Amino acid sequence: MDEFHIGGRVATEIFLDQLGIAANHHVLDVGCGLGGASRFAALRYGCQVTSVDLTPEYIETGNVMCQWLGLAGRIDLQVENAIALPHADNTFDGAFLLHVGMNIADKQALISELYRVVRPGGKLGIYDVMRVNAGDLAFPVPWATEPGGSSVSPPEVYTSAMKSAGFKIIAQRNRRDFALDFFAQIKKKVSDAGGPPPLGLHILMGETAPVKIRNMIENISRDLLAPVELIAVKEA
Repeated sequence: MDEFHIGGRVATEIFLDQLGIAANHHVLDVGCGLGGASRFAALRYGCQVTSVDLTPEYIETGNVMCQWLGLAGRIDLQVENAIALPHADNTFDGAFLLHVGMNIADKQALISELYRVVRPGGKLGIYDVMRVNAGDLAFPVPWATEPGGSSVSPPEVYTSAMKSAGFKIIAQRNRRDFALDFFAQIKKKVSDAGGPPPLGLHILMGETAPVKIRNMIENISRDLLAPVELIAVKEA
């Protein structure tokens, strides 16, 4: 339940393995939620992670979970604003976002700030739900209850902002088929079990979780939205 993005832990592993994170790196997890991807990174790569989110309850809960797992010394979860980070220039060896940009209207401000805090040679990874075709979206979805609360954008908005900030894009991949397979697996598991598990993402989404997930599947099935991976490097 602490991997609040399409594909869960499987998506996290596939995505982060592309960033070349090493044990001596200090990386930034933007919009970390409960910190699931941060804990995975710390355990898999042995790195130091600073994790930021605007929701105090997520940060408080995530820090407790890190303590349970003996990771409090390697992961620091803080309440911070992604477009006004308090960190000095060139602080981090890399940065990543998983399903965050849909809630941030000013992609240029976001990516420019990440460029500022990432060291030359460091990579930026973005795994967001993006607009891939025109058409009316079904709401609510996991990140917004109505259209006015959604800042979902096409990949071109991201890539333009990345290039403008100074990043060089080295990889881009549409993960629509992966997403549809992921949702099909969830549907089967819930059906086989006679209902959702005691712990899961539905807890974070509240009572409207079923309709949010149903609308998400509809929007992806209609090829209006898709999760997209973007990998870029801040050239030395």
